[in-house]
Amino acid sequence: MTNGIVKWFNSRKGYGFITSDEGGDVFVHFSAISGDDDKYKTLHENDKVEFEVVEGQKGPQANNVVITEAAPPQLNSYREFRY
Repeated sequence: MTNGIVKWFNSRKGYGFITSDEGGDVFVHFSAISGDDDKYKTLHENDKVEFEVVEGQKGPQANNVVITEAAPPQLNSYREFRY
């Protein structure tokens, strides 16, 4: 198993990238996230994860992804305007 940190993940499209502790970025698809099949599977930026690296169609791909430490919630990137 390899450890890494989620670089980014688009939950609408269902994919993103993990920066491996061994160096380099690894593609991740929502179907590779381990957990309850009935729950919505997603990752968040800076989540710490453990995963296996397999060879995908376009290079290294994460498989059996497990969140080992969830990142703290981030504030929205838009400003609130008060009138």
